[in-house]
Amino acid sequence: MELRVASLTLRLGTGTRPAVLAVPVAPTGDDTDDSAAGPGSAGKAGSAGGAAAAVLATVPLPAGTESVLAAYLADVEHSGAAGSIEVLPRPGERPQRLIAVGVGDGTEADWRAAGAAVVRAAAKQPALTVAVPDGLTDAQLAGLAEGILLAGYRFSLAADDSGAPALNRVTIAADAARYGPALAHAQAVAEVTALARDWVNTPSNDKSPEWFAGRIARAAEKHQVQVRIRDAAALAAEGFGGVVAVGEGSPRPPRLVELRWRPRGAQRHVVLVGKGITYDTGGIDIKPIGAMELMRKDMGGAGAVAAATIGAAAMRLPVRVTALLPLADNVVSGAAYRPGDVVRHYGGITTEIQNTDAEGRIVVADALAYAVRRLAPDVLVDLATLTGAQRVALGKKTAALYATDDELAAALAAAGDDAGEPMWRMPLPADYVEKVHSSTVADLNNAPVQGEAGSVMGALFLREFTAGHPCWAHVDMSAPAWSASAAGELPKGATGWGVRTLLRYLATQ
Repeated sequence: MELRVASLTLRLGTGTRPAVLAVPVAPTGDDTDDSAAGPGSAGKAGSAGGAAAAVLATVPLPAGTESVLAAYLADVEHSGAAGSIEVLPRPGERPQRLIAVGVGDGTEADWRAAGAAVVRAAAKQPALTVAVPDGLTDAQLAGLAEGILLAGYRFSLAADDSGAPALNRVTIAADAARYGPALAHAQAVAEVTALARDWVNTPSNDKSPEWFAGRIARAAEKHQVQVRIRDAAALAAEGFGGVVAVGEGSPRPPRLVELRWRPRGAQRHVVLVGKGITYDTGGIDIKPIGAMELMRKDMGGAGAVAAATIGAAAMRLPVRVTALLPLADNVVSGAAYRPGDVVRHYGGITTEIQNTDAEGRIVVADALAYAVRRLAPDVLVDLATLTGAQRVALGKKTAALYATDDELAAALAAAGDDAGEPMWRMPLPADYVEKVHSSTVADLNNAPVQGEAGSVMGALFLREFTAGHPCWAHVDMSAPAWSASAAGELPKGATGWGVRTLLRYLATQ
């Protein structure tokens, strides 16, 4: 079985005498009862007085390989921790290079870390074989494959591609009949994650709302996802005043994309909303240059929601999903909306604009109001690169989660933990609600408090458009949408954050 994502091909097969062989190893310790351990759970990392990491591969290794590797592991004191790497060059031998990769306790996340690590360690080699032990679960094999495919992702528009990794083929030495479905699952997840990453990485001189809507539609239609795109005229006619206001300063008009995946027999209806600001200057309240450089990522929520919806269809998940993606440029011009303007949203709620750089909540508000009035969702979730305050509160890798339902919050957080996309539940404090209503001329104020509880204020503002829906969640994922350097399965640049979490959540519905 052979599958491909971008420039990397991944297959299952035995492989004979590979030039580069990666072998999983796990920590051992004197106090460990290995007889009770499953694959990848060979003891406690860092046990006092523990032995060298143990080789886990049970596929036939080339003659003499295991003894050489065991001696090397003891010499270098390989910890066996998940994703830890030791490379043994063997000039003139076959394999020419042995990579010992730690799988820690053997969880799905540990195998994902191992897959990512071997891809980076073998980047200069054209091909790589990864040996695995007998008895891996589907989740462990899928984790390994996911790590390989996600870490192997790259995006470049450079004319000179000479610096690209040489690695283009990875073989997992495992039974194709047994693990084919697990590999296909990993493939589907990696493909749509790569799709979201491509969209976010695309420079904004190409990524207009029209361009983005067209790319989403093209990808959706391949998997029988229904698509409706509202242009600026339709948005104005139907009362989407928030999207119109944010986008009216740009010569590239706004769009609202609606995706529908409705499998036969589906009972549960999940509506997903994604913020899609294709570039954000801040508008008239213009950002400083340092804050503007990465604003191509300000449509990361829309990218994740669209990709996850397409992924749900590709994986034939039996849950009804509707995605709403308000897309707009927020730029400076004579036609741009201004501080002090009053915007009338879909459904009639009005907002006084205190800060034109708090534009994401203005477009997401329209989509939420439309969802509760027209779509009758059982569950309503929005993802948005909403605030810099999220990074201040929780750092670069953990998203802020707000929810009106404890069960929904727990399910999303669990899905994020399993996917390696953590989030932390934040409060919706009542003492800030009056500030959202502090306008003297409109129902709401879009930015009543500067420099205080910014992520919380954004969530409280958006809640006003859910009409008291009992099962709503907002995920502020601004910082996690982008990685300043390659780490684990994340490349430098767009991470596709949220795609894998949403797919895991939807699979439980």
